Amino acid sequence: MKLYVRILLAILCAAMVLAMPFALSSPRMLDEPQWMILDQLEGDESGLLSFLLPAARAEADDNVIVEAEYALPIDFTPGYKPNPDGYTDWGYEDDSIRVQMETREENGVIWRIAWVEVASPTQLRTAIAGKKITSKTTARVAAMAEKNNAIVALSGDNFVDNPSATSYEYRMGQKLRNKSNKLRDILIIDEKGDFHTFIRSKGVDDFEGTIVNAFTFGPALVQKGELLTTDKEYKYNPNGKEPRAAIGQLGTLSYVMVIAEGRGESTGVTHQGLADFMYSLGCIEAYNLDGGGSAAMVYQGEYFNDLSSSERSLSDIIYFATAVPDGGN
Repeated sequence: MKLYVRILLAILCAAMVLAMPFALSSPRMLDEPQWMILDQLEGDESGLLSFLLPAARAEADDNVIVEAEYALPIDFTPGYKPNPDGYTDWGYEDDSIRVQMETREENGVIWRIAWVEVASPTQLRTAIAGKKITSKTTARVAAMAEKNNAIVALSGDNFVDNPSATSYEYRMGQKLRNKSNKLRDILIIDEKGDFHTFIRSKGVDDFEGTIVNAFTFGPALVQKGELLTTDKEYKYNPNGKEPRAAIGQLGTLSYVMVIAEGRGESTGVTHQGLADFMYSLGCIEAYNLDGGGSAAMVYQGEYFNDLSSSERSLSDIIYFATAVPDGGN
């Protein structure tokens, strides 16, 4: 290599080294959990970052092992207890999870939103009110959330209200029923934490992945990044303005839980209104869960939405938990 080329490369490297403290101190970088920042180093095929930041490279390599530790069992074991110091004015954060809570008011509707990013798909969990999946027991969402150390929890599909043998229900890898009925949309969550929606159950019997959780309620709201036109003949009062609950996937290990409040100061929404909102949040998949008096979100042990008018006891919840033992204490 010619001398002047070497000199130019040396100047360029020196400039990058000098700029690195400013890049690493940017607000976006400070706002990212450490495990997310280190993931970006995995794409350093040139080796330049490894040369400039050998310590960071070594930590990124170790991160593969660390992330393997961020895993909870696929069963009904509760998550670890959150670290009280992990709660902030806007949410919760530790090395395995980041939760951001938000309230919006748009066109007379009060929206309660939980943005969630996790290190492991096992942190997206479900819990049941009874000791067995076949139990008919129900409980308050807050009680189930507390019992399972949930950082944030959402009402599920209340499968005890669907005694039909033709529904699709899995919880934490356990099968309750796996029959499609051609009338309801189905949501499957696989071992990678990815969502798969099936319109009127079409195609669900051909699913080849590992099913961790599956729900029969619906309708599906967003599918493969496309906004869906909801069926005006679907069950659950599709055209009425009701309290609604929904969950969506934004990307890999990135999710959003939503409640549209109703029957009070908030007007509630139709199925299509809920679909439009979930799509506006950037969901690639989104699904409607049990609403009305069942629609409930719990954060830090308290209801995040207004349940002053009514609250139903349910059979199940969807929740997110920390995978850091003792919350990192």
